[in-house]
Amino acid sequence: MNKKSVDISTKITGVELETCIFNASGPRDETLTDLENLAKSKSSAVMMKSCTLRARRGNPPPRYANLEFGSINSMGLPNLGYRAYIKFAKILKKIYSKPVVASISGMTLKDNVVIFKAFNDSPVDVIEFNPGSPNTIGKPIVGYDTQEMDRLLDSVSKVCKKPFGVKLPAYFDLVHFEQIADVIKKYPVKFVTCINSVGNGLAIDPYKEKPLIKPKGGLGGISGKYIKFTALANVRKFYELFNGKIQVIGVGGVYSGIDAFEFILAGASAVQIGTAFIQKGPKIFGKVQNELKDFMKQKGYKKLSDFQGKLKTL
Repeated sequence: MNKKSVDISTKITGVELETCIFNASGPRDETLTDLENLAKSKSSAVMMKSCTLRARRGNPPPRYANLEFGSINSMGLPNLGYRAYIKFAKILKKIYSKPVVASISGMTLKDNVVIFKAFNDSPVDVIEFNPGSPNTIGKPIVGYDTQEMDRLLDSVSKVCKKPFGVKLPAYFDLVHFEQIADVIKKYPVKFVTCINSVGNGLAIDPYKEKPLIKPKGGLGGISGKYIKFTALANVRKFYELFNGKIQVIGVGGVYSGIDAFEFILAGASAVQIGTAFIQKGPKIFGKVQNELKDFMKQKGYKKLSDFQGKLKTL
């Protein structure tokens, strides 16, 4: 079996992706230049920056730091405002053939409704709703408040005409998985993305006796290899709870094809790359895709469905 006979294509909400690997919202996707670079890369979709109603500068620097096995950040949602990303989507769809995914992260329920309505008339293929980033000062992580999540999904699902999914924070308690899954099942949510960065870690420079980032006294979202095992658990649990009716996208600590394989084995339909994209650049997409094909070839798998969700129990 040669690599060409191994098929790693997938569909998210019925939208075809050439491979199951694309970028996570956040890193290197804020400007049109960033997005065109993604369109020219091996990323199988162009995921845009989480956008708010108005442009935001974000938190004061330093707000990002690389760590031994990942990163810490408290960016504060810097973005150009939703109108810019509607404009960018039109340009991207005109020039490139890749699916374009919008990421919406309004600061209030009203903001989210306005932005979702505006994207109805845009050419984006899919929307990822990011309700409550862990790195926005003064804003709680909505995913930990089932009543607020219910209220938000009720409002946006009434106005959204595009297929959409929800980016979720990390859950650690089994009952919380069940509670949030019950809320999500009430609405036309097509997928969940697991997981956002794990909020409020602290990285310290012992020589300077200071934190590595400035916002929130040094507290920030932990990403990269540190969170891979938590991300895998979240993918697995939601895959089981949704029973094939809602797709799961995995993200957190993907640096290799075997990392991607593990996410798909746990139940993911696609895999996003965030921190590794910051650290390794756009070549990471092709690297992970090729390594995934190689590993599937070793295992005798020809397509993702041969092993997706088929994690064996001990």
